[in-house]
Amino acid sequence: MDIYSKPIVGITMGDPVGIGPEIIVLSLQNESVYQWCRPVVIGDGNILDKVLGMLNQHIDMHIIHSPNEGKFRHGVIDLISMTNLNPKEVQWGVPNRDTGSAMIAYIEKAIDLAISKDINAFVTGPINKLAMKMADNPFAGHTELLAARAHAKNYVMMMAGNRLRVVLVTIHHSLKEAISSLSTEKILNTIEITYQSLKSRFGIDSPRIAVAGLNPHAGEKGLFGSEEEEMIHPAVSRAQEKGWNVSGPFPPDTVFYQAVNGVFDCVVCMYHDQGLIPFKMVHFMDGVNTTLGLPFIRTSVDHGTAYEIAGTGKAEPGSMIEAIRMAASHAVNIRKGRR
Repeated sequence: MDIYSKPIVGITMGDPVGIGPEIIVLSLQNESVYQWCRPVVIGDGNILDKVLGMLNQHIDMHIIHSPNEGKFRHGVIDLISMTNLNPKEVQWGVPNRDTGSAMIAYIEKAIDLAISKDINAFVTGPINKLAMKMADNPFAGHTELLAARAHAKNYVMMMAGNRLRVVLVTIHHSLKEAISSLSTEKILNTIEITYQSLKSRFGIDSPRIAVAGLNPHAGEKGLFGSEEEEMIHPAVSRAQEKGWNVSGPFPPDTVFYQAVNGVFDCVVCMYHDQGLIPFKMVHFMDGVNTTLGLPFIRTSVDHGTAYEIAGTGKAEPGSMIEAIRMAASHAVNIRKGRR
């Protein structure tokens, strides 16, 4: 594939005092990244230069103002430098108002570039919710910020790996709030977004979707709870009426085993930890977080800022590399679907 036919993928640096800068540098040492896409980093040149020194890496940094100015070759980091943080004042693992504002600026720039079609997809580095609060940002995390900026009302979070994919009906709520917010319409909407995204972005012609129950043994016909009969089963039935290959609700203690062994392409889960605990058991080092239902492609690492090891050279780039690969793959699939 000619270099200029490959999708341009933006990569936000995430929290400048977390491991985001380090895993970006390590990921861009992987030549495969340049076979998949044209990567453009959105972040801070001073911080990346500090990381290069810490890792003893000799990589050229090419400062650009627009993605189309990139050199796009291994050994060069094409960077849109949004901030000018002082590396002597920035302390690894210690966020403040300035670093919190910086990480938000990188995300917002990526959104703007995606909406204007200057990039075909973007990958977000890890952020910290406390740092967002320090910067007076009202959102709970990436997903909510992205949806608000995109004016998207119907969106869901997926965690994806090569053996297991899970989608969440509710995201960042307490368990009590998550259960009380469930409804047939919300579950059906999640199934629909998942089904359409598996087709368009993952290139699966006839997705097989399993829906997890909420209660032990999926309620055991009302013995352990009524949510399955009242909300989840009706949503599954309505999805089946549309001709989709959707089944459930299944007992949560067995459905993930079936999915990992290839019976299903994705599991729709009722709440955050129901999906993320089994997912991270399988894909702790290489899982990818992606938001479905947005007008652009966004993937992310499935881990946090890891303040405790930031700046030590111990960070592993596996999740970032997979997030870049997935973003590029999805951009290519979307392009094929439009032909």
